[in-house]
Amino acid sequence: MIRGVLLDVDDTLVDTRGAFRHALLRVADEYLREGLDPDEVVQFWRADCSGWYRAHTRGEMSHREQRHRRANELHAEFGGDPMDDEAYDIWDAGFERHFREGWSAFDDALPLLDALDDAGLAYGAVSNADLAYQELKLAACGLERVEMFVGVDTFGVGKPDPRVFLEGCRRLGLEPAEVAYVGDEPDLDAVAAADAGLTGVWLDRPGTRRGWSVESMELDPRITRVTSLDRMLDALPVT
Repeated sequence: MIRGVLLDVDDTLVDTRGAFRHALLRVADEYLREGLDPDEVVQFWRADCSGWYRAHTRGEMSHREQRHRRANELHAEFGGDPMDDEAYDIWDAGFERHFREGWSAFDDALPLLDALDDAGLAYGAVSNADLAYQELKLAACGLERVEMFVGVDTFGVGKPDPRVFLEGCRRLGLEPAEVAYVGDEPDLDAVAAADAGLTGVWLDRPGTRRGWSVESMELDPRITRVTSLDRMLDALPVT
């Protein structure tokens, strides 16, 4: 039986994709060629085809370095000039300001927390971003009652490393088999959590998938797929 829930933050509780869209549209207006399809720009950024953000979560580079590389790849793809360190610092200050302006909780985030409270289930967050940054983001979105347990800076690595999930369980005071982990990425979230002994829940929100195949995920019997947070508790064996 599930007695606790660990939550991803970005694109699970917080509409990070929408915040990136808000920031990238302003970047495009100032730095990139005219007439771009906004959805194409957002898709390119989120795809991160070179895997720079995942390299960051493996402890191979700083957050600044991964974003600088992604920014230059974005410029190369859509007609922007390459940026040295000084130019990037100016770019990033604007990008970060617009990104934060776009932070907002999904409509089903607060109802989920209410449902978890009503069910007496313990919960907290495990994320692949820095702990303090995610605390700021949650507070800005009215989700401050979600305690951040683990960030990428806790161990110097992030998901799919099993330590981050196990530390979250430890903070809940529960065994991994008693905990579900909910996140929007099937490999880093659901499968990795299951590999660590938790119940992996893939939040497959309509219109936000990054090319994942439902069929391939459903081949793994350990994975539970839901399409919204308000359906999550119905899909799990809870006390």
